[in-house]
Amino acid sequence: MLVETAMASADLRQELNCSICLSIYTDPVTLRCGHNFCRVCIDHLLDTQEGSEAYTCPECRAECQERPALIRNITLCNIVGSFLSTRPDQEETGILCTYCVDSRVPAAKSCLMCEASLCDNHLRLHSKSEEHVLCDPTTALGNRKCSVHKKVLEYYCTEDSVCVCVSCRLDGEHRGHKMESLDEASEKKKEKLRNVLKKLTTKRAEAEKRVQSLQERRREDQGKAAGEIETVTALFRDIRRQLEDLEKRVLSEISRQEQGISLPVSDLIQQLEIKKDELSRKMRHIEELCNMSDPVTVLQEPDTGDLCDTEELCNMSDPVTVLQEPGTGDLCDTEELCNMSDPVTVLQEPDTGDLCDTEDTEDLCDTEDTERHDNQVRGAGDLDVGLISGTLHTLSDIITGINTGIYVQEATALLLAGATAGDNIQISGDRKTASKSEINQNHTVTPESFECNQVISSRRFSSGRHYWEVDVSKAVRWKVGMCYPSIGRRGYESVIGCNNKSWGVCGWCNQYAVIHDSTEIQLPDNLPCDRVRVYLDYGAGQLSFYSLCDPIRHLHTYTAALTEPLHAALWLADGCITICGGVRSWEKLP
Repeated sequence: MLVETAMASADLRQELNCSICLSIYTDPVTLRCGHNFCRVCIDHLLDTQEGSEAYTCPECRAECQERPALIRNITLCNIVGSFLSTRPDQEETGILCTYCVDSRVPAAKSCLMCEASLCDNHLRLHSKSEEHVLCDPTTALGNRKCSVHKKVLEYYCTEDSVCVCVSCRLDGEHRGHKMESLDEASEKKKEKLRNVLKKLTTKRAEAEKRVQSLQERRREDQGKAAGEIETVTALFRDIRRQLEDLEKRVLSEISRQEQGISLPVSDLIQQLEIKKDELSRKMRHIEELCNMSDPVTVLQEPDTGDLCDTEELCNMSDPVTVLQEPGTGDLCDTEELCNMSDPVTVLQEPDTGDLCDTEDTEDLCDTEDTERHDNQVRGAGDLDVGLISGTLHTLSDIITGINTGIYVQEATALLLAGATAGDNIQISGDRKTASKSEINQNHTVTPESFECNQVISSRRFSSGRHYWEVDVSKAVRWKVGMCYPSIGRRGYESVIGCNNKSWGVCGWCNQYAVIHDSTEIQLPDNLPCDRVRVYLDYGAGQLSFYSLCDPIRHLHTYTAALTEPLHAALWLADGCITICGGVRSWEKLP
């Protein structure tokens, strides 16, 4: 039983040997022809066949024009693993002595002639003749003999790349072919393999270097990505904070304006409610008088002077009663009085000289009250869209080209017209800064040139909504505004605000005012006004000025029926004024 087990184990061990390295399979793979090899062994062999006409299997010589694909033999890999796990006491070769059937003794040599493996004891008793060729322990003894002549393989046919025996060399199909000894051919092949190994080692080193470089690049990219993520996260966090702050500011401004509008209107409503109650009281009183049957009581009513143009009084049939009414002096142009037939009664009317169109007088009074109330309502104002829109423009500092949902804004250039500048005004190269110079600039004098220290823009505005901003922090005395192109160019009346063709805001020694047609309206002295915004709604005929402090403060709004296009205008007595950016144009969304 033990002998049979040992023989079965030996047969299984022989089936698990690679025909190239003659050792147990390591990561076995299968070719198309069905033969199995270690992956490393067959890879090296196929590398040596590169450049030849075809790739051949070392077992059956099957040819393939393209390098064959190596398919991992999972079943064989599992068998090898199971076989090695059941023989833990074997030496590295795993080959046992063929003749030690009663014990498991590792083999020291294998005899190619006997096709048996021998331990040290049996090796001493083995034949020493030349036919019995000894080699390192191996189970692939059949691979060491010629499959045709059953003789030991001794030569290597370089033409057919196959190991042959002496009979194949002398009498067989390889007769006349160039032969090499196995050792010589093996050394040559080893040399090729060493060269291949050297190239592979170099390639692997390059691959490892490339991998390290790519890993380093990946780490750098990951670091950059992490930095960008942190930056973008912080950016959007800041944008959200700014948007929240801006939302609070805009809503607060709308609420403030709404309260400023609602309070006067509420007061007017209250006044009108009181007047309505008074009128209702008078109406009830008149109705009571009209319903009285006693004419003496009606005529003796002390407040009849306030009761004029009543149908009951006018329709009374007793002329004496009518004429004795103490308030009849206010009743004039009535059909009843005019139609009286008694001239004495008519002539005895005491206040006929003052009786004139009482109904018109009351209507006039009512008209004046209505106009006064309407003026008060108009005086309450409307939502300052310019201020709200300007505040919303802060979004452009957060996101360029923001769409507020109400307007679409477009920025265009606003440049100064050098031909209009006074002789002591110096214009910068970008035509956005006007500076007061003590040296005469000797500008070419034209009908468009100002005699004073003033300059206007080359662009004019004749429609739409626009605003532009200037920095006045470097000037002590200055004026900023807009004017008609027909404004005078000589004398004091050509200065901004000193005529009816220009509107402006001015500052001097921490005092501020708005001015038009030589009429100034003083502004608070403590107003921070280093930057001014001019807002024009041409269609509505409104020109507004704002101080760009925090929060933005509305300075004043002029309303006029505009008859000409408008130019931006600057006047200064010292320092310089700079146009910030360009002009923003606002149009309603379709």
